Amino acid sequence: MWCYKGLLAAALIAAASHTSAQELFVQTEPASNMPAHSVGLRLSNWMMDEQATTRTNYHFIPELMWGVNKNLMVHAEGFFSNRSTGMVAEGVGLYAKYRFYSRDAVYRHFRMAVFGRVSTNNADIHQQEIQTNGHNTGYQLGWVGTQLLHKTALSVTAFYHKATNNFNNNELPAYVSGDAVNYSLSAGKLMLPRTYKNYKQVNLNIMAELLGQTITTGGLHYLDIAPSIQFIFHSQTRLDIGYKYQLYSNMQRTAPNGFVLRLEHLLFNAVH
Repeated sequence: MWCYKGLLAAALIAAASHTSAQELFVQTEPASNMPAHSVGLRLSNWMMDEQATTRTNYHFIPELMWGVNKNLMVHAEGFFSNRSTGMVAEGVGLYAKYRFYSRDAVYRHFRMAVFGRVSTNNADIHQQEIQTNGHNTGYQLGWVGTQLLHKTALSVTAFYHKATNNFNNNELPAYVSGDAVNYSLSAGKLMLPRTYKNYKQVNLNIMAELLGQTITTGGLHYLDIAPSIQFIFHSQTRLDIGYKYQLYSNMQRTAPNGFVLRLEHLLFNAVH
């Protein structure tokens, strides 16, 4: 079964890369940044199926985004969840990405960036998976490289997670390691418009992403696949619809499978 799922995941990645995306992904960030001097609002809605119950975990992550310049962008994040008693605020985070390399040519470019996130969280720690974007207090440091080839984008990401005790006396259990390495492979393709005429045309992107994590002690791993569809309106409003499915895991994960619905809007030249 694992071999079959792995081949299916590879096939979806290959299909996305051969169909001739904009350099925008749903589950990961590319090496490119949002436009300089722009600000944006991103609203991410995660609806994940709990494995042990029939309940749906809902996580809401609003983000304020700022393109400081062409190489640096910063996000301020809030974490909300219904997992405890109703919808409550669980923490905040700060994300920054710095693009340090760019090789541009006609209809193609290759870019590399480093990024980091620091987060706080007051929820109970209920799984071995480390996730500082909404679950764990801690930080992450990583690298991403993205190749754009006309209408196709390929991106590779790797980063280190460090989780610490959550607030409200929610400590890391003895069976949860606080150290993990995450890695991803993303492929996307711009499907529409076939011929660009003006910025008012709706852009349609399809993509598939492989997402993995390895806990540095204990030999624990997971691998997910995440196909998505993306619409861009007037070159500044973005709608993402995606699904994340666990291909393999030998670690405890409360709700690995589910949908993401994201809305994002940018204001260009808003800050100088």
